Amino acid sequence: EEKASRNKGKAPHLRPPALVDIRLVSAKTGYGMEGLVSRLQRSWKCAGDVYLLGATNSGKSTLFNTLLRSDYCKSRAPDIIDRATVSPWPGTTLNLLKFPIINPTCDRIFRRQERLKEEAAKTEDQLSIEEKKYLNQLKKQGYLVGRVGRTFQQQKSSTEIDFDPDMLSYSMDEDPRDPPKKHEEREEFTHNEVKDARWCFDTPGIVKEDCVLNLLTEKEVKLVLPSHAIVPRTFILKPGMVLFLAALGRIDYLEGEKPAWFSVLASNLLPVHVTTLSNADTIYEKHTAQEFLKVPMGGEERMKEFPPLVPQDITLKGIGTTEAVADIKLSSAGWVAVTAHAEEELLLRAYTPKGTALVVREPPLLPYISTIRGARIPGTPAYRTKKPPSFVENLRTTGSR
Repeated sequence: EEKASRNKGKAPHLRPPALVDIRLVSAKTGYGMEGLVSRLQRSWKCAGDVYLLGATNSGKSTLFNTLLRSDYCKSRAPDIIDRATVSPWPGTTLNLLKFPIINPTCDRIFRRQERLKEEAAKTEDQLSIEEKKYLNQLKKQGYLVGRVGRTFQQQKSSTEIDFDPDMLSYSMDEDPRDPPKKHEEREEFTHNEVKDARWCFDTPGIVKEDCVLNLLTEKEVKLVLPSHAIVPRTFILKPGMVLFLAALGRIDYLEGEKPAWFSVLASNLLPVHVTTLSNADTIYEKHTAQEFLKVPMGGEERMKEFPPLVPQDITLKGIGTTEAVADIKLSSAGWVAVTAHAEEELLLRAYTPKGTALVVREPPLLPYISTIRGARIPGTPAYRTKKPPSFVENLRTTGSR
């Protein structure tokens, strides 16, 4: 009663919806997708419609297209529904696309698990020529690769005879050698197929005001957004050195006692250049919008409308030579993981274009990223990076739990 009297007249406290699960997936290579479908079917319970929400260029349309071709969608729907238009330009999902979700009955769940067990038992040598070719193509695009299949296929009855009466008869004024063309109608769902259906919707991306992609042209966006798996690039910097990520980000190592490692995770099409603090401003003024720094591009005319880089000072304390202490996120251009000796204090100054976000992420997303570096490239601050072999997902681990 005392608590009720204190809260009288106040707005009710609204709790955020519970987070059900977090999944590591790649809609592009299929990794984790079968597990995601299984999790969605177990938690959804045919209770309502489903919406794919997120920022522009986060991969919603690619995810929508993959779910459309999976057991999450009614079996006949992929032949009827147009796939989403996937474009590198922010916010290009113009229409609210949707597909009907299949009802995960006990029988369908069982049949699906049986299929996943059979596919998990297959080795790569047992795959068809088409499957091997597609799998090799996916391996070139990512380290983590999975297979997305269909359990329920729409089967046409073999007893049906498909004919067009207009093709079997003609009137006196018609030439039988030039019969009228058959009127093609777009296939649609029947009323019974969708009367109680639940739908999965693809939505236009949420445009983030402080995103660097908003400043770029379509050609520049294609360079910034990774199209293949990112190969981390690690550099060792001493105090007084500067790292450029294209002309979209800059990190100055101002003060410290020992060298530190900076691992860049960004599109492999974006160049990384290391120079001295005394030369950094000259390099930026001379090479911005030129091939050397690549993005932005277009020369002096382009830079007249491009905002200048603005600084933010960052202080970090190292925790060891094998573990990064923090990520410096340069808006949507990528991020740099910083690794330093234990207890070593670093003073850094990071730059991003005015109006974009610069975030220090602690703890880092990939704390041991610097340990995958290879041998030092002689005469440079850069290390070689060995591309890890592709890992093909075992479907049984994601499908049968």
